[in-house]
Parts: sequence; C-alpha cells; structure tokens
Amino acid sequence: MSGPDGPGTNVVWLGAPSFPDAARTALADTRLRANLRRATTTIRDKRLAVTAELDDWEQLREAGEAVKRRTLRHLDHHLVRLEESVTKAGGTVHWAADAAEANRIVTDLVRATGEREVVKVKSMATQEIGLNEALAEAGISAYETDLAELIVQLGEDRPSHILVPAIHRGRAEIREIFRREMGKWGRPAPPGLTDDPRDLAEAARLHLREKFLRTKVAVSGANFAAADTGTVVVVESEGNGRMCLTLPDTLITVMGIEKVLPAFTDLEIFLQLLPRSSTGERMNPYTSMWTGTTEGDGPQAFHLVLLDNGRTDTLRDAVGRQALACIRCSACLNVCPVYERTGGHAYGSVYPGPIGAVLTPQLVGVEHAQTLPFASTLCGACYDACPVRIDIPEVLVHLRAKAVEAKGDRRVVPTAEALVMGAAAAVLRSPGRLSLARRAGASMARLLFRRGVIRRLPGPLGRWSDTRDTPVPPRESFRDWWLRTLRTREGASR
Repeated sequence: MSGPDGPGTNVVWLGAPSFPDAARTALADTRLRANLRRATTTIRDKRLAVTAELDDWEQLREAGEAVKRRTLRHLDHHLVRLEESVTKAGGTVHWAADAAEANRIVTDLVRATGEREVVKVKSMATQEIGLNEALAEAGISAYETDLAELIVQLGEDRPSHILVPAIHRGRAEIREIFRREMGKWGRPAPPGLTDDPRDLAEAARLHLREKFLRTKVAVSGANFAAADTGTVVVVESEGNGRMCLTLPDTLITVMGIEKVLPAFTDLEIFLQLLPRSSTGERMNPYTSMWTGTTEGDGPQAFHLVLLDNGRTDTLRDAVGRQALACIRCSACLNVCPVYERTGGHAYGSVYPGPIGAVLTPQLVGVEHAQTLPFASTLCGACYDACPVRIDIPEVLVHLRAKAVEAKGDRRVVPTAEALVMGAAAAVLRSPGRLSLARRAGASMARLLFRRGVIRRLPGPLGRWSDTRDTPVPPRESFRDWWLRTLRTREGASR
C-alpha cells in the first residue's frame, strides 16, 4: 500500500545530513558521547543481569522469532482477523496506506469530537508519520506525556533513542528546558527547580496532571495487538500511558501493521522478552490492555489506525523483511559501538541505531538512505542482543549491495576504494601474492614500529592513527605460527 507521497513518507528527517557528515559532527561533541556512554552502559548491564536469571532465555528468543516470522508470512490473514475482532468489540478500524493518509484520518477523527487538543502516549509510529506537526497545521495541540518525549517536545528537539528519546540530554540541560519552556505549554516549573531526577519527574507530573484531567481525546501507539481477541497492548514505565488510555472519552491508536500477533496467548512470550531487553526489568510497571469499548468504563470511542507506510514493500524482500519483526526494545542500540559514539540524531531518521540502519532504507527506499546500511562495523553485537533474533548484519550486507546498485556509479575513472578493493581481491586470490604481500607488510611494520613506539601511519592511513591507538603487530604472523607448529607436530609424530 503506497500512497501519492510514496512509501515511508516522513520516516527520514527532511534536510538531515548524510550519516558520515552527521556522525563527524557528533563525534566532536564530548558531552554527547559522555551522556551516551553512561546511559547505554547502565541499560546494557541491567539487561544482562535480568536475562541471565532465565534458564530458557535463548528458547524464549527462538519462540519470539518463530512467532514473528510465521506472522509476517501470513500478515494479510491476521490483519483481517484483527479488524473483525476490533469491530466486534465496539472499535472502528481505519487503513492508512501512508503517512499523509494516516494524518488525515487522525485529524478528521479529532475534529469530529470538537476538541482542539490531545494527549499522547509515546509512539514511534506517530513520530514516523509526523502526526504532531500535521495536527498543529490543523490547529490541534498535541501534548507528549512520556517524560523523555516531553523533554524533547519542550526543547523543540528530536528523539535520539527508541526507549529513551532524550538520552542525549544531561540533567542540567533538562532543568533549564523545564524552567524556560514549561510555562509556555501550561503549568510552569516549580520555583527553585533542581536537576535532581526526583524533582524533574515531579515537575513533569504536576505539569501534565491538568492535561490528563482536562483533555478528552488521546492518541497512542501500540506494542502489540492480538488478532483473535482484538486486544491492543501498550507497555510503559511511568503511568502516563495508563492515564491517557483510561481518562479521555476518545482513544485513537496508530499501529504499524507488523505489530499484530496471531493470538492473545502469544503475549506470554513477548511480555517477557520486551521488558528485559528494553529497560532491564522483569516486567513493565504498567501493561495496559483494552479490547474495543466498554460502556461506562474507559474511552467510549476507540479507533485503530493500521499503518502501512512502506511496510508491504519491505515485506516483499525475503531477506529484509525480518526487520519488521522488531519489537522496539532498543537492545541493539545499547550494544552498538557506532550508536554509542554518534547518538541517534546522526541517523537522520525516526529509527536510529542498528535497527534504523536496516528499517529506514526499506521504508523510504534505499536510494533515499544510501549511507545508513554502512553505519555499522558488522560486529554482530546487535544480533546477539535482539530478543527476536533479527540478523541485522545479514540485512545490512544485503542492503549495502542494494545501495551500490541504486547508486549506479559508472565512472570512467574508478574510485580509490574500488582500486583498493580490486587490489585486495587480486592478492587474496593467489597464495603466492598473499605471501609476498605479507612479507612486504612485515617489513613495513618494522619501519613504522620502532622500539615499541607506535608512529603515525603513512598517507591516508594517518587519519586512523591520529585518533586511535594503533596496535603493534605481533612478531610472528598466524600463518608463520601455524606452519611452524604443524612442522613441529609432524616431526614429533615421526
């Protein structure tokens, strides 16, 4: 389903620099790198501790992978079943081919209530389609209620992490944002606000409470939806979601079509995988589930907007479609050495980190995000951490090939990279040439590394040694060690 604006509209931030250029700027920001290192290390350590408690963690991952892959193979069937279940329970289902259609549907639904403001639960899908901006153009104010999203909104910023959107901000920065901006949106920050986390959280609580009690329309995303019952699930840690999902008269949920699960019982798997992988908790503090509407209890009108926005195009790719299994836990971001040093803004997309590097190019088209598949060292840490075993390195390599094809570079004079790779291929194809290159490299190493001191590498390689400690090469290569050891064993056996 692709609309007139094309698949994946709004996923990429318009005017954002390419990843290499944005990463270069981010690497120069020492405060950003310190914030990222501290936050990702803390979350990573918590995740390792709670996953180690389960003897069947790997079996849970395999079960999650199996359910997701099976669901994607029969996605059309499960979506139709979901629509039937939601409708039967008193809800209304809307289908949105792209961002423009989804925004139009939500805007019309809010207008129909006569309201001019909505409260929002944290939602990647609504960020993906630029819903807040679309509502603002229609004269409707959207208030983010998640603490981190509130910080981003008040600071006129962009999220940089799936789980912790304001991970790039320090406590002192957040205090200044609250002091400066809260009064423009509603209740101002308390006098004498400090940067203590409790004080900041209390300021946000007081600021948001009047909006919870006053606003009649809420907009949410969804973590999961069970096709057999029509039950929609949102998990969160602060309680703001529970307020949005129960107090308003009208609830509008925007959900990517890949979030559907075949059965309610499948939640047994994912409600164990998600909290441990995302926040390092055994269970989410708030797990909210609702099925349609109930007279006298909660919202009396429920609308579910099923969003495509490039997903069916992604589904056609037998290798790339596994990215749609993502449950938005952010575990891959927290272990990625590239993300830890550049942050999320460098990716120029709503979806940062390793999952963004494989999901964004597929949603918008590889030709519109050619540098993202290369924003990785292919170390494989993301695959090891992923709770549903998405082979992100495999998809990255797959998309790199597509990016090269999309680029269609037919220069008469080859690039320096092409020359180097061609030379490497020629050397590696021949054992004799490889041996000569190895001996030449050893001689060069003896010239460069004298008395154990690492000197600057020659030519363009100097850009590497200028910013890194270049390891001293071993005195004996693996090949020489292997041949020597093999000869010694053969002599001993005789």
